[in-house]
Parts: sequence; C-alpha cells; structure tokens
Amino acid sequence: MLKNDRLVSDLEEDYARADLSPRERAILDYAVKLTLRPSTMSEGDVHALREVGLTDAAILDACQVTSYYNYVNRLADGLGVELEDHWEQGGQADS
Repeated sequence: MLKNDRLVSDLEEDYARADLSPRERAILDYAVKLTLRPSTMSEGDVHALREVGLTDAAILDACQVTSYYNYVNRLADGLGVELEDHWEQGGQADS
C-alpha cells in the first residue's frame, strides 16, 4: 500500500476521497471517530466494522493501535516533547 504514491498523497490530504475498499474506509472512519470524538463511540461503530468483515480480534487491534497512537501523542504533547528533525522533514531518518 505504501508504494502507491497517489494513495499516500490522497490519504494525507483527505482519506475520505482516497480510493479505498469499504473495509479500509470503515477502519479509517472508526479510527478518526475514536481520535476526534471518543465520547461518541458506540456499539454501532463496532457493528459497522463487523459489517465489512472484521473479526472481533481485528476490531480490538484497530482500537488498540488507534488508542495507543493517540495516547503516545497526547503524552508527548503534555510533556512538551519536541519532534526530532527527521519527523519534521517527512519522517525520513538519517542513515
């Protein structure tokens, strides 16, 4: 998936406009909602993931990855941690 420059660009700009499968879109919709409006999450959000074929284990993975990423970012923001230079330059570390 990451070798498709167009898809990467579309995802960075607005994932809702990207050429995604229903399954991929449902996962991203779930992750965005959990990130931006966690108090509005409901069983219906889990049901939507099941509708596109995710197992309970896959749903748990999506929830944990999203939640952990949000946690780490909030922790870093709360402590005033500055990004390393390579992240501000597009994520390419010096070798």
